[in-house]
Amino acid sequence: MLARLFLLCALALFSVCAQAQKPELGPDYEVNEQLLIKSPDGAVISAMMVRKKDQKQALPTILQFTIYVRDRDLLSLKEAADHGYVGVIAYSRGKYLSPDPITPYEYDGRDANTVIDWISKQRWSNGAVGMYGGSYNGFTQWAATKNLHPALKTIVPYVAGGPGMGLPMENNIFINPNYQWTFYVSNNKYLDDAVNNDRQRFRKMQFDWWQSGRAYREIDQIDGTPNPLLQKWLQHPAYDHYWQSMVPYRTDFAQIKIPVLSIDGYYNDSQISGLYYLREHTKYLPNAEHYLIIGPYGHFGAQRGGEKILNDMEVPTSALIDTKKITYDWFDYILKNANKPVILKDKINYFVMGENQWRHAPSLLGMANGQLQFYLSTSIKNGRYRLQDKLPPITQYLTQTVDFKDRQTSNNDYYPAPIIRKEIDTTNGFIFVSDPLSEDLIINGAFSGEIVASINRRDMDFGITLYELSNKGEYFHLSYVIDRASFSQDRSQRQLLEPHKITRLTLPPTRLLSKQVKKGSRIVAYLNINKNPFSQLNYGSGKDVSDENILDANENLKVKWYAQSVIRIPVLRAATEAQ
Repeated sequence: MLARLFLLCALALFSVCAQAQKPELGPDYEVNEQLLIKSPDGAVISAMMVRKKDQKQALPTILQFTIYVRDRDLLSLKEAADHGYVGVIAYSRGKYLSPDPITPYEYDGRDANTVIDWISKQRWSNGAVGMYGGSYNGFTQWAATKNLHPALKTIVPYVAGGPGMGLPMENNIFINPNYQWTFYVSNNKYLDDAVNNDRQRFRKMQFDWWQSGRAYREIDQIDGTPNPLLQKWLQHPAYDHYWQSMVPYRTDFAQIKIPVLSIDGYYNDSQISGLYYLREHTKYLPNAEHYLIIGPYGHFGAQRGGEKILNDMEVPTSALIDTKKITYDWFDYILKNANKPVILKDKINYFVMGENQWRHAPSLLGMANGQLQFYLSTSIKNGRYRLQDKLPPITQYLTQTVDFKDRQTSNNDYYPAPIIRKEIDTTNGFIFVSDPLSEDLIINGAFSGEIVASINRRDMDFGITLYELSNKGEYFHLSYVIDRASFSQDRSQRQLLEPHKITRLTLPPTRLLSKQVKKGSRIVAYLNINKNPFSQLNYGSGKDVSDENILDANENLKVKWYAQSVIRIPVLRAATEAQ
């Protein structure tokens, strides 16, 4: 068996080396690029290790576990060694030298624990392991905590992904922009950059599918290349046991009694999953030692300390951080009894846009000391529907009709690019505008609320986007959410709506941010049905949405949006006293 593995791995190594030359680290480092670690179920995990040769004593180990195999990985291990650790990177089964099938998500938690156990038994290990990394690498850290190995002492997830929470679906809606990701990570032992960078191919696929009216389950037929991973995922439109088994779920979080440092961004596409872990961890373990650093960063910016320009918005220099330095300062704090990183003055450490300074709070809820509460009223002021603070009569509603056969019109322009704009889409949906704010305040946290509606069908997908409308007439994108009505009560079990029955739909967790708004600014809410080429089309028939096609659009969707729909926005008042 072992001989077979070495033969297979030798072939894989030849294939990998044929792609690119790895950097040479020099004579001061012990390097092993061909570690093969066998899992309890017989799979093989491929890994690499780097340590300083002059280190005689056993050291803590910094582990990355990832599906992304890159030539620069050795440099990140050298970085760990230069900080006084042993650096190890391990890859999802099937990647690099592993002969097994490539299977994202499903085995990473148990395989990470296999690697941690192996590390803890090596002569160069002192039995302590810390993990870090972003996106998929953030997910694998949380996956490893589902059955926590005693050698794992801390994790530092950046913009952590969540299978079934952000990719491939968000709030039970399958989304298209990352469709090519499955090919990117599974086409070979490394990464298929050529496929991933072929934006024209996949943009064309999305619009061809949109124009065709075909079922979502047939989208790979339109592309012309089978996508077996997507087809597997489409069998799980609910957040069911398949997804729940991959990361901690509910009471699993109560057992995660190790320190955690999360890093995220207000405009990170996967913020919903990244903050899911924090919310659930502190819910089930209220005294969890879980810190958060968050600011005006996107998905990639949060992993490298921010970007000077984010979605056409200039980011203040004071918002930029040294993510890697903070990470190793944290490891020194946990694993070597050094001082805590300076930025961590409390559990939640956040940058206030507009005010342009860092603030600190003991919890997510502790970021705010009040809230704005607005109802989506039917009354009109200055040609716009009002966001009003008084509860309207339950009989008042606005009616929206959506023709899913119509492919000339897209609904729900919610994506925050650019963040600041002069105009927003007013061609469909409903725009609600508040009266001018009577005071300066900080919007601090994630908005929540309930949408009260009735429809003539069995289901709908909808979205809400929030803006600040400044005195200068500029719209600042604050936050957004897209949601599937039939999963409003339970993400793990679909509950179809009863036609024409008034239903209260509780919004799922939305994207968090901190933004100072000035007296005289207005809050704008944009409510719409989600109908565009960038995600599934929910025709409302009640069938599995992946099986619906344009024939299910024989009847227009008619929605009554009731004025008792409410949006709650957490705010920090008298901010100068709360620093």
